[in-house]
Amino acid sequence: MDWSKSKSIFIIVFLILDVFLYSLYLNRHTEAQQVEKEVLGNQNIEARLKADNITYDILPANIEKAAYISGKVKNFEEEDIKIQNAQNVLVDKNKLSVTLKDPVDIKNIDETASYNDFLKTNVYQGSSYTLWKIDKEHKKATFFQKMNTRTFYYILNGLVTVYWNDQNEIIKYEQTLLEDIEAYDDEKVLTTPLNAIQTLYNKGILLPNSKITKVSLGYSTLVQFTQTQVFVPTWEIRVKDEDGVEEEYFVNAVQGGVLDLTVDPTMAEEVEEAVEDAISDDKSINIHIEKSKE
Repeated sequence: MDWSKSKSIFIIVFLILDVFLYSLYLNRHTEAQQVEKEVLGNQNIEARLKADNITYDILPANIEKAAYISGKVKNFEEEDIKIQNAQNVLVDKNKLSVTLKDPVDIKNIDETASYNDFLKTNVYQGSSYTLWKIDKEHKKATFFQKMNTRTFYYILNGLVTVYWNDQNEIIKYEQTLLEDIEAYDDEKVLTTPLNAIQTLYNKGILLPNSKITKVSLGYSTLVQFTQTQVFVPTWEIRVKDEDGVEEEYFVNAVQGGVLDLTVDPTMAEEVEEAVEDAISDDKSINIHIEKSKE
């Protein structure tokens, strides 16, 4: 037996074995890392929020389904509307501009109840609106129309804007209104409030040390025709960062995408095209739109 040849063979065999074992180790290590990444990626959203010190109060419960709804733009010229305490009323088809005969004192411009009393007494169907924003700099407050307890977010045809003077007296207001509001029979399964929060988190919108101050279900425009609009259930999420600055965000409660509801009205055509593209993702909406055209 040639010992030198045998030794060479053993060395080659052991080298091959070492390469094989090292290769096996690398594969196992890579697999372990991949599993670890998947575990981290699928980590419970509550734990991920807790790790970033993102807090929230009790979330809405038992809201599992909701329907798309439709509404028609009110044409104020078609009805003889009586406005109390009105000195001058301008009617521009779908919009009322009212100047008050006697200014109405606001006891506290930060108090919702003061505005609610004004709306009920002085505004046509005033109880159909809810306070959204107070702009002290420009001396005005904006109200969004609501259906029961659910708000229509940034609907140009469902707004009341009141204006006050230096004495904190309301002197005029502008109004648009949706009417004939109907819910479609086919209810949709909604994303949960926590899933809506996770959508914002995955987009990098929720920053560490922030607090979710409000989660509420309302509606936003899905598609708009000349006089008819279709609305989709929408999660409203308000977030206050560590500096105390509060922002509002909206998530489509059916399809789950983040919505930009503060778009420039001059971009209406572009927005409508984008909305129509989104509709194709849900074939059932086609039925709703056909119904709205009738």
